[in-house]
Order: sequence, then C-alpha cells, then structure tokens
Amino acid sequence: MSDFSVTDAQLSILAQMKISAIKAVDLHDSLGRVLAKNITANRNHPPYDVSAMDGYAVIHADIATTTPDAPISLSIVDDIRAGQMPKITIGKGQAARIMTGAPTPAGIDTVIRVEDTTLNGDEVAILTPPQKGANIRPLGENLKTGHVVLTKGTLITPGVLAILAMVKQKQVPVFGKPTVAILSTGDELEAIDEPIDENKIPNANSHALYAQCKSLGIEATLLGIAKDDPEDLRAKLTEGLRYDVLLASGGVSVGHHDFVRPILDELGITFHFWRVAMRPGHPLAFGTTENGTAVFGLPGNPVASMVCFEEFVGPALRAVMGHKKILLRTVQARLPHNVKGAGNRTLFIRVTLELDDQGYVASLTGAQGSGVLMSMALAEGLMIVPADSGTLQAGDMVTVQLLQGMDCQSESDL
Repeated sequence: MSDFSVTDAQLSILAQMKISAIKAVDLHDSLGRVLAKNITANRNHPPYDVSAMDGYAVIHADIATTTPDAPISLSIVDDIRAGQMPKITIGKGQAARIMTGAPTPAGIDTVIRVEDTTLNGDEVAILTPPQKGANIRPLGENLKTGHVVLTKGTLITPGVLAILAMVKQKQVPVFGKPTVAILSTGDELEAIDEPIDENKIPNANSHALYAQCKSLGIEATLLGIAKDDPEDLRAKLTEGLRYDVLLASGGVSVGHHDFVRPILDELGITFHFWRVAMRPGHPLAFGTTENGTAVFGLPGNPVASMVCFEEFVGPALRAVMGHKKILLRTVQARLPHNVKGAGNRTLFIRVTLELDDQGYVASLTGAQGSGVLMSMALAEGLMIVPADSGTLQAGDMVTVQLLQGMDCQSESDL
C-alpha cells in the first residue's frame, strides 16, 4: 500500500466516521456541544416595541424642528419603567419618561435620549431631533414566535447558550461524544507514577493525547503502557477495541519488535491506509472494526503523535460530535528566514506567531526533530510546507494552522 497524501488520509478517515446519537443535556452542560435539532422561538422578543434608551417617548412631528437654540418643550404625562405597561396614550405636545427596555406607549413613534433633553419640572425640552423611529426596538426584532432561531449543527457558544435560555430550552438536544481509549506501547516507556529510571523514557504521549481529547470536550480513558510482548499488547488492544475510538501510539513501524500492526490484523482490523506522506507523522495507520471502532496507530515520537492528532484524529472526533468546522483554522504569515521542504512529504513545522505592521510572522520554535517535544510546547501553530516545495525563502507567505487557544491576542497586539 503506497503512502497516502495528507488530504487523502483525512478523507479516508472521515468516510468511516459516523455521527453520534442524539442526547439531551442540561443547558449549562451544553456549552461547546453541537445542536442536533433545530430550535424554534416560543415567544416574540421583545414581546412589544421597547425603548432602547433611557429618555422620552415622543411624537416625531412635535419635535422635528427643534434645535439647541430653540428647543421645543413637551408635557410629561407618564413615567414608564422596564417591566411596567404604559398607562395612557400619548397625544400631541406630550411625552412619557421611559427607561431602557420599557414598552413604548401608544401614540409615539420616537424615543429621545435623556442626554438630548433638559428637564424643567413637568416639562422636558428637546434639544436635538433624531430620525423618526429612533431608539425603538420593534416587537420580535430578536426572536419571532415559531421561527427557527438556531439550526441543527450549530456550535453552542456563550451567545448561542443565551438564546437557548431565552427560549427556555432547559434540556438541549446535542450530538453525543465518542468514547476514546489511549494506549502507549513500548518497553522503553516509564509511567508517570513509576520511579525515575535513567534507561527509560517518560510516557508523555498518553498524557498529550489525553489533553488533546480534553480540549475537544472528551474525557478519554488511559489504558496505560503495553509492553513489547504480544500477549500483553493483545490484551490491552482488545480492551481498547471496546471503545468508539482507540489511539495506540508506538509500534506501528516495521521494526522487529513493532507488534501493533500484526496484532491488530489478528484482531480483525480492516486497515484503510498505513503511512502518510508527511513529516513528522509518516508511520500513521488507520483502520476500523466490524463494530465501527476507529483505530489510529499513531507514531511513537511525541511530536509526530501530537501532529497526527491535530491533522487526523481531531477532525474525526469533531465530525463524530456533529461539528461543521472540523479542521484547524489557518492564517497567512510571513517567513523571517529560509525553510527547506521535505521532498515528496508535506512538512508540519512548529512555529510561534508575532504580529507586525505587515501581518503575522511565523518563526520556528527551535529544533524540529519529531522527538523534540519542546517544539510543540512552544508552538502557537503548525506551518504547512506542501510536498515538493523546495526551499521557501525569507519573506515568502505561508499557511499556518492555529493550535488550541490561539484565537486570542496579547496586550502587545492591541
């Protein structure tokens, strides 16, 4: 089987992923989830014309010619607070004092801001005439009874959650989350709760993958470390296949003691590809079981494993949870130095981003080896160097995928 391109690998994975079943969750637990049904408004909002300002409700024709030098005065005949209904209809030469959010009285067509008036006892002098209809929020401006206000597939942000609260959606229909198991393999790995052994490598992969799942709102299950022993590996992989998604890092290469691939073959996994034309992350395998478990054989090097998660696992998990936007957001950035391509492989370089008067500048985070985990810890994005790019020159524009949490700006960017 020849190497897949990055795009072909992504499409192959997505073709196997099935959207999760619908479930109802409490309103406050719905943040970050995806709506599984359309939501309709159960009322008009506002339920009547309301004032958008503290001020005075008036008839525009009464004050159309007013000026600061020759203000027109009106008699105040009502005082309307938010939550109270108007008592009377406003007639010619009259006004009602009104608060923000209060219903407008019959007869008026404009609200004057209090800043544009002067109060004289029971009369108000209008200093500046606004346009007719100013400062009035019409009935149903925000929501109209029976109208679809949120569509299936909408990501629930704080603003969306506020609309759900407005229509009293205490239980929210959302797509479910997949169950995910994480397994690291290799005799050389040392668990976080084991004593330090200078001859072993701390198992960072499992915890990095766990954190990446957590950033998507998924509580993954850590299956620990499987030794390079077929019996131990088979038992842990079998356990992992009980989940919707299994992430197994390490042991997917072709070395003498790389047992993951052959044991997964024994367990009935159908592999859709094995190896992707990319760096880091070349030894990536993906397969499925008859029961629909998606199995990702991730590289053992921690940076390669994390990059493969961002490019392949993350989009797959988002798709299962009903997200419409499943790929990392990108920005265009300028190179401050030359960057050599990776031949026929797509290269993912860990970079930081700075903003200058010409836009973003993407700088390498240091050494880019697939085992240099610090390059990922410092990264704000992944710069994509397409296959067969040759050497990119300083000043060239490149595409950078933004990593989690990089939608914010620092004070220095303001």
